[in-house]
Amino acid sequence: MIVLLNNTLQAQTYEIGVMLGGINYIGDVGSTNYISPNELAIGGILKWNRSERHSFRASLLYSQLSADDADSDESRRQERGYYFDNSLLEGSLGLEFTFKEWSLHKYKPQFTPYLYSGITGFLSNEMGLSSNNEITKRKRKIDFAIPMVFGIKWSFATKFVFAAEIGARYTFTDNLDGSNPEEFDGGENLPSFGNLNTNDWYMFTGITVTYTFGRKPCYCNF
Repeated sequence: MIVLLNNTLQAQTYEIGVMLGGINYIGDVGSTNYISPNELAIGGILKWNRSERHSFRASLLYSQLSADDADSDESRRQERGYYFDNSLLEGSLGLEFTFKEWSLHKYKPQFTPYLYSGITGFLSNEMGLSSNNEITKRKRKIDFAIPMVFGIKWSFATKFVFAAEIGARYTFTDNLDGSNPEEFDGGENLPSFGNLNTNDWYMFTGITVTYTFGRKPCYCNF
């Protein structure tokens, strides 16, 4: 059994690489455009290609998260004039599904669209309106989100994979922008604003470049 487990662990294909792109926030402050990256995002990614149609995927991403009512098309937001600047450290774990069979051992260029989802945890600042009507940082907090990602990827030079993707993160918080300070301790006396019935989103639009390694896999057991 130990020999079988050792052979199974060795007979896999892995990818490790970098993520680079832009992030934009969607909520109660700033632009209402869904895809409008305004902050640089950078991170790392690791994949375990478990079959020709799915991979386990883990990633770590860092970015600032900001929005300005001056960038909105809504006159009400422009007149209000709110602005916030938050920081975001995101870790994500889930499954990536390809539309076509994907084998890095065919030694020829390949191309396929893919979908990714799982669970995302992120560290950011709790926000709140100050006495001078400005959105300020309060304390750090871990929240969660559901990633919904669509991308396309292709292999080249037998050892590298290039991908471009657009991914929405539906968060479990409505206070990335300070609009709902009752979510955190000590925020009960701070004013709220915007639509308190919807949570915040943010989008990542970017590319990944990964290096592949590992022996030709056996997909017979899973």
